[in-house]
Amino acid sequence: MTEQLEYDVVVIGAGPPGENVAGRVVDGGLTAAIVEAELVGGECSYWACMPSKALLRGTEALVDAKAVSGAAAAVTGGQDVAATLARRDSFTSNWKDDGQVQWLDGAGITLRRGRGRLSGPRQVTVEGPDGGSTTLTARQAVVLATGSVASIPPIDGLTDADPWTSRNATSAQQPPASLAIIGGGVVACEMATAWNALGTKVIMLVRGERLLDRLEPFAGEQVAATLRESGVEVRTGVSVDAARREDGQVRLTAGGETITAEQVLVAAGRTPATGDLGLDTVGLEPGRYLDVDDTCRVTGVADGWLYAVGDANGRNLLTHMGKYQARMCGTAIVQRSAGDKIDDQAWGTAVATADHDATPSVIFTVPQVGAVGRTEEQARADGLRVRAVTYEIGNVAGASLFADGYTGTAKLVVDEDRRTVVGATFVGPGIAELTHSATIAIAGEVTIDRLWHAVPSYPTISEVWLRLLETYGL
Repeated sequence: MTEQLEYDVVVIGAGPPGENVAGRVVDGGLTAAIVEAELVGGECSYWACMPSKALLRGTEALVDAKAVSGAAAAVTGGQDVAATLARRDSFTSNWKDDGQVQWLDGAGITLRRGRGRLSGPRQVTVEGPDGGSTTLTARQAVVLATGSVASIPPIDGLTDADPWTSRNATSAQQPPASLAIIGGGVVACEMATAWNALGTKVIMLVRGERLLDRLEPFAGEQVAATLRESGVEVRTGVSVDAARREDGQVRLTAGGETITAEQVLVAAGRTPATGDLGLDTVGLEPGRYLDVDDTCRVTGVADGWLYAVGDANGRNLLTHMGKYQARMCGTAIVQRSAGDKIDDQAWGTAVATADHDATPSVIFTVPQVGAVGRTEEQARADGLRVRAVTYEIGNVAGASLFADGYTGTAKLVVDEDRRTVVGATFVGPGIAELTHSATIAIAGEVTIDRLWHAVPSYPTISEVWLRLLETYGL
């Protein structure tokens, strides 16, 4: 017999977006069940944001200390690999989700362990770990928060070579002797930084001509320079044609050359985890990102009961943006359940600004990279009349205090017609916390004239804002 249960809202996927939707609807007076086949907390907690940044923090701290005369003399040894990995493990709770489950219980959210799939309108069938099944009926909404998985490109023999994906790279229990990385994006750069610092010989094989090619060119250039200085071999314009594993090594063929490493990490993008969700039972094509409106309601589904948040909708594959979408989505579900009319125009304008035009991200390489909004190239492609200004952050007093010989660059992209910032990029030590100030400026559409009155504290790295405004002019 299949157990039958009803809730106001059923969420498939207990990562941060799913947790936030469930929490928001329960706070709004609705009942909610969340379905999870793996660990409550999802990719971010166990295999992405948290463990990767824990791996990188020790390296960053050592680099910062070595860049300050006096403090540098105290650095007399290398990084303790075992302690670094143990600290990483502590941030994943040793891949146990007891604490996250306690949060669900405390919030009044029901957890259903197992694989959840749509089995018809407003219905989710859960195959439990014991082989039993439960059908959950949603009175108000079903929310898909299933995230994404690492893509494996169709390279001859690569799948059979048992490659690492980002999950392996962030959870490995010891450094490999050598690591070949296929890709030049965020995961590739962060994991090259982390494992190189822990003693692994790293080579990056990048198909494009530069690293971080979705950002301003100087971001990838400065990260590549530091990686090379630290011993990473960075090859651009390289295509891997074939792979094979033999004698405990992976052999990659690229441009007629054979490259050998103990492990190969594939960091070549992500694919939506929507292929096994029963989307065909409600007239949708499996395996694709789901089209949603600005309340994250899936388009093309009768009666508007299906929603998708986070990576599943493909709008922004970033944890903080998935959580942002979840808050908006949960609020919309609560309002609609009460019969309240949502002002789609005002709502849509705000969400579109955050989700498209003011999306922030930080890359925890050495140096750090922070970016929000459009690059200059993207702004021009969108038809904006813009002017860009750059400034070397090392010329700011706060930066010179932060590190001897500070090297870094800041860039603003300004819409000349509205006199507002539409893009900002910062590269350098300690710039992660600068990113939010740019996010506020862009999301709030603060004019250049008004920004002159946002006075940065002296002597901080934030004074670069003043120097950028002076470069731009009155």
